[in-house]
Amino acid sequence: MTAANRRALIIVDVQPTFCEGGALPVPGGNAVAERVAAYAAARRSDYELVATTQDWHIDPGDHFSETPDFVDTWPPHGVAGTAEAELHPALAELDPDVSVKKGQYAAAYSGFEGVDASGAALDELLRARGIEALDVVGLAESHCVKETALDGVRVGYRVRVLTDLTAPVSPEQGQAARTAMVEAGIELAPSGVVASADDGARTAAGGE
Repeated sequence: MTAANRRALIIVDVQPTFCEGGALPVPGGNAVAERVAAYAAARRSDYELVATTQDWHIDPGDHFSETPDFVDTWPPHGVAGTAEAELHPALAELDPDVSVKKGQYAAAYSGFEGVDASGAALDELLRARGIEALDVVGLAESHCVKETALDGVRVGYRVRVLTDLTAPVSPEQGQAARTAMVEAGIELAPSGVVASADDGARTAAGGE
């Protein structure tokens, strides 16, 4: 990988809590988890770094509600220490380079609010490896994927969201999220198109 294209794959909140059978399921969540796992296994050499984020709620205040509005308040989910808050079983073989947890005492939609076991924030961990660009995937497109991507742009990364490796809470919220991301300068592209383009660029440069 050239210094000009030091790219990280950011896998956002691919956890059972956000998949069918979990506390706050996103339609198609389990299928997204399987596609993300397959993509990461096949394309890992394209990335300088692979990072995962997890909702890891201890006491997130009014983020949890017994009468959620599903906009600002939600049923309990991603509860720290539970099986639902672990990475999805599809990612069991992933072995990420970086793993951050977020939302212990706040809502924390963006992966950039997460920290690793040593307390280092995601941005710090990415910059330590010279990362310049991000591919963002995971759950849910309309919430944590969107906010992670937007924060990535805000702090200076080039950002793509791989559209077939994510899913929204609802079609309407998904469309609103895509509009917001495009307006912020985020590229939206299917993973197959991205992979083909990257392969073509390597061939043109005399790579594999």
